[in-house]
Amino acid sequence: MKKPNVIVYISTNCKACEEVIEFLQEWTIMYQTKNVNENPSNMKELQSFGVFGTPAIFIDGKEEPILGFQKNKLKYSLGIINKEITHYSSLFDGYIEEKNNDHRF
Repeated sequence: MKKPNVIVYISTNCKACEEVIEFLQEWTIMYQTKNVNENPSNMKELQSFGVFGTPAIFIDGKEEPILGFQKNKLKYSLGIINKEITHYSSLFDGYIEEKNNDHRF
């Protein structure tokens, strides 16, 4: 499996940025960070894509980044989960099917 090229634009004291980095490390995904507070050219570069907030994750040079911490969308885009289920599905993390409860309206 080819390793993805991941660039993460972050900012200082950003909780969502920390969560993205934490999960990339947990999933053993190699990534490059570009801090927009520490280097103004990183902010200009990010803005050139029409993005003005962090975190912004670019995977394999795709033009449209993943904005914010969207765990399931990240997993889907990185190929960590079953590609037959989209990142919009309720079958991802956090969904617990209640088997013995009938919730009819």
